[in-house]
Amino acid sequence: MMSLVYSDDYRKHETGNHPENKERLNVIMNSLKEEGCLEKIDVLEPEAAINEDILRVHTRSHLENVKSFCKDGGGYWDFDTFASPETYKIAKLAAGGAIKASELVLNGQQSAYSLARPPGHHARRNNAMGFCFFNNLAIALEYLRDVRNMKKFLIFDFDVHYGNGTAETFYEDPNVLYISIHQDPRTIFPGKGFIEETGADGGEGYNLNIPMPPGSADNDYIFMLDQILEPAAKEFGADFYFLDVGFDGHMDDPFSRIQLSDDFYPWIAGKMLDIAGPMVLILEGGYNLAALSRCNVKLINVLMDQVTNEYSKYEKDVYTRKMNVSNKISNETKRIFYRIQDMFSPFFEF
Repeated sequence: MMSLVYSDDYRKHETGNHPENKERLNVIMNSLKEEGCLEKIDVLEPEAAINEDILRVHTRSHLENVKSFCKDGGGYWDFDTFASPETYKIAKLAAGGAIKASELVLNGQQSAYSLARPPGHHARRNNAMGFCFFNNLAIALEYLRDVRNMKKFLIFDFDVHYGNGTAETFYEDPNVLYISIHQDPRTIFPGKGFIEETGADGGEGYNLNIPMPPGSADNDYIFMLDQILEPAAKEFGADFYFLDVGFDGHMDDPFSRIQLSDDFYPWIAGKMLDIAGPMVLILEGGYNLAALSRCNVKLINVLMDQVTNEYSKYEKDVYTRKMNVSNKISNETKRIFYRIQDMFSPFFEF
């Protein structure tokens, strides 16, 4: 059975009217309840990550800085990252949620979704940024590598913002393939995630960025992912898969200029199930509450139907046809694909 790792305690990361606030999880959980989804999945409580888990990714000074900052009352860590007195504890709980989801998948669950906050993919080894304090996904990955002896990992991140913290963590690692599709970094935070950022040293070729021009819609994303994601994933041959889930590329989101529709989210869930099978999903961004709740329900329905076999090839084809007949692929999207194809020709064939 598909599992959801969630705690009401995530609401204790109090951020007031900041865009990353507790209403994000409230609307998701309320919609899942209203749609009957919670009756069909296991909802499990996480346990907080211990210091040893955090320190596989972050420096001790960062851990202590977050702890002391929150103990002193919190506030704005930087221009947009807000902490409350409880944030240190809840950020460790969010990291623990990613670990819990990873254990569930490893122990035979179909897929597990860590529905947590604060998010994580901007958190760097020695700093918080972009609403993120600890890098939940990276912490779970290093736990699996160190404790469960897993070897090769694929991360696919479709948040509209490049996951700079995750990318930096594994930038020299040939056993982690990080693929990110995001808005052109010339036009959005954090200003990184260019095609030329391919990894370094032994990890060269394992940081694969797909920067999309503002205005890109479902068809542009589907074209890119059909051309790049599946071939690269098959060639890499990961033992374990993470899907870093962001809903801020939706056309109604206030913080991006990407134009994805509701239908993209069940499509990408089905695509990743075809590629990976059981996987861990980790929530990142998404700030239009109506779109966030709707699209989570649609994505989770696909994950549930994986168990019941109701999400048929026919239904996936319907989603694909619906989107492919609406718009043509932009010339700019094709140009970006050819640049990626050329840049990564020494590493992958697509």
